[in-house]
Amino acid sequence: MLRCLALYRLMPGRFALTAGLFVLVNIGVAFQQWMVGRAVNDVEAGRAVSRAADGSLDWTVALHWLLAIAGIATLRSVLQYFGGIMSLVIGQDLLTVLRERILAQVQRLDLAYHWQHGVGELVTRTTRDADKVRDALINFWRQVFETSLVLIATVGLLSWYHPWLGVVPLAMTLAGLALFVAQTDRLVWLDRAVGEAYDQVNQELSEGVNGVRVIKSFGLEAQRIDIFAGHVGLFMSQARAALAYAASRIPLPQTVVALSHVWILAFGAHLVQQGRIGIGELVASLLVANMLVFRIEGIGRVMQVFADARSSAARIWELLDAEPGITGGPDPLPAGPLGLRLQQVGVRAPGGSTHILDDCSFDIAPGEIVAVVGSTGAGKSTLASLLPRLLDAEEGQVQVGSADTGWQDVRTLRLDELRRRVHVVPQESFLFSDTLEANLRVSRPQASHVELLDALEQAGAGEVLERLEHGLQTRLGDRGVTLSGGQRQRISLARALVAQPDILVLDDATSALDALTERRVLDNIRRLGHSGNGRHGRPITVLLIASKLSTLLLADRVALLARGRIVAEGTHRALTETSAEYRDLLGLNPN
Repeated sequence: MLRCLALYRLMPGRFALTAGLFVLVNIGVAFQQWMVGRAVNDVEAGRAVSRAADGSLDWTVALHWLLAIAGIATLRSVLQYFGGIMSLVIGQDLLTVLRERILAQVQRLDLAYHWQHGVGELVTRTTRDADKVRDALINFWRQVFETSLVLIATVGLLSWYHPWLGVVPLAMTLAGLALFVAQTDRLVWLDRAVGEAYDQVNQELSEGVNGVRVIKSFGLEAQRIDIFAGHVGLFMSQARAALAYAASRIPLPQTVVALSHVWILAFGAHLVQQGRIGIGELVASLLVANMLVFRIEGIGRVMQVFADARSSAARIWELLDAEPGITGGPDPLPAGPLGLRLQQVGVRAPGGSTHILDDCSFDIAPGEIVAVVGSTGAGKSTLASLLPRLLDAEEGQVQVGSADTGWQDVRTLRLDELRRRVHVVPQESFLFSDTLEANLRVSRPQASHVELLDALEQAGAGEVLERLEHGLQTRLGDRGVTLSGGQRQRISLARALVAQPDILVLDDATSALDALTERRVLDNIRRLGHSGNGRHGRPITVLLIASKLSTLLLADRVALLARGRIVAEGTHRALTETSAEYRDLLGLNPN
């Protein structure tokens, strides 16, 4: 929580102004109560209203005190208003800073972190947890900072009248605050449990929205509603437990603080009887003590807010402190055409129990088109993810380059440059809820209008463009919901071609296309690969993660992935003749 409060250093001017306004307000409180005491003394002594020589009443002193007290109260109200506005403004600004940092960190972290934590947890960090921290930051001004000033002003004024009149209320207040603080660890633990339950609610809601087609296809509505209701029920029970604990523990410290009011009344009356203070001082003491008691009584709710915020702040900083497992190296990529090479690469499944890839080695020369085929779960998508470093090999090396320029381990290369020049198109096409043009420019914002149209044509998406009412300015809806699966795949492929990559990896990225369209698209890519129409006129190296025979027939070479490694390589015809495993995988007759 202190780290969140330290974010105020980002706005030192507004912080100092807000703090100054609250200091002036609370100095004004003590001064106003002191003036009330003096006024009461004048009333008691008969000086507030006196009779003139002509028999009329002289209200000069009373009006003096009335105007002075009203003026101080008015000035305090104005300063309080602007202080409150400033506290809200900088609190909202800090919430914006937190959310921006969370989003930047979410984009920075690698896929392994996202797989481990899930979208529900990340959404909770950005919404519920950030809001709780914002509430605490606002209450920092309205309750913690201002209450501290009220305490100082109150104890100072009481001590001015008599030391024991100030010391005892100070001790009782500190004792009450100590009881509050002693309870916060339990409140933090309870709120963390509430937050984890809320994560599950968010995760289930996200899956219910994103997976609505599957849910409806299998008639799972009632089942998913029951599961969601169970998560909501757990969240409610955890929230009730936190509220019950707070409600049963907070009254005791509030009572301890309230007893200071009794002490001031009793000891103050004794001082009046002794003639050591006047009635006005006693009235002023009771007024400031009453204000302090009301402030401290509200501190229970504030402590709960801060306990909740401590838990939320911890969850936020756990995310912000996480370091990505994949970071870029210092070296630039070779300037020439790029091929790729895997040398004894090993990747384990999550948990480290079994290998997905094991001692996997093979080469692709610049400009070559190679298809990788294998059974489901053989590790084809894992292999594709290694090239732009969406995943890292645990053993061996993944290299890019060529025999002419030399081979370089991808872990030593600049990550942003590597991902610009090595592009993977996955089977599941993701499009942003924006225009077609904006989606295409994601890969290369400076691309010209002609280049966008050319990429669409090469990807077989020219007819898709013709059917869109507003052309490139057509909004595609959430995840491209207005398009069919095949149309989304073609636009995703066009987006990759706009980037003009040196290495293009198609991870079953034509699976939703009909045979005629797929052949046309792959013929276009084949021509690009061999004609040198890639980045700066260099040939494109193409890796096809394939499952259809029509795709394999377009490759220069086919590699069979099985048992975590490449077990056979060659043309489709050669593998059909020499590899029984290849024939069995594709269901081919050996004759």
